[in-house]
Amino acid sequence: MTFFLKKLKFRKGIFMMLVFSFLFTQCTASYKAKRFNKTAAEAESKPEEIIKALNLESGMIVADLGSGGGYFSLLFAKQVGSSGRVYAVDINKDFLDFIQKEANEKKVENIQTILLPTEETKLPKSGLDLIFTRNVYHHLKDRTEYFKKLSQNLKPDGKIAIIDYKPMGTFSFTDIFKHNTPKETIVKEMENAGYILKNEHNFLNKQSFLIFAKSEETAP
Repeated sequence: MTFFLKKLKFRKGIFMMLVFSFLFTQCTASYKAKRFNKTAAEAESKPEEIIKALNLESGMIVADLGSGGGYFSLLFAKQVGSSGRVYAVDINKDFLDFIQKEANEKKVENIQTILLPTEETKLPKSGLDLIFTRNVYHHLKDRTEYFKKLSQNLKPDGKIAIIDYKPMGTFSFTDIFKHNTPKETIVKEMENAGYILKNEHNFLNKQSFLIFAKSEETAP
């Protein structure tokens, strides 16, 4: 009888640990997603100016690469309207679930989440007007090959907008942990991937904001 009770308590303990672990993971993911969105919405991040600079129009197809909490995905969805589509792309399923939940609650129907790398093929071939990535570039590996591959998903006149932290020469988090990329590095790598720099916006204090198009050799 004592052995049975101990076994029952052990199983109950394991069950409670699993439940706690699940709830903790979900709360952590939700907290991080909300924190990302709060930061993206701050005046220093200048989201309205970013949206204006992208010149989004109704019916456009946009991929938000490294969508995080989905702040910009939801803004893009509003800009492109019901005839357009936004692909929220991330490697974190919990973030994508958060974005889908937000979209459902706000009745936004033109967002589709894509989990990398398993669902990467869901991106339309030659169908994207814009690939947008913010504070993600420095995390990517083999960036030249990565964006060379993404060229197949862009329309001939499609653009890639890259916002990333620039080295500031300070004791900031982004400098200490190398969460940044020099503008010159981005331009060089993108040129090697088959793109040319079309526009540069300088209104962000801590980040570079570069917009690329396919080079004549790359575009069909």
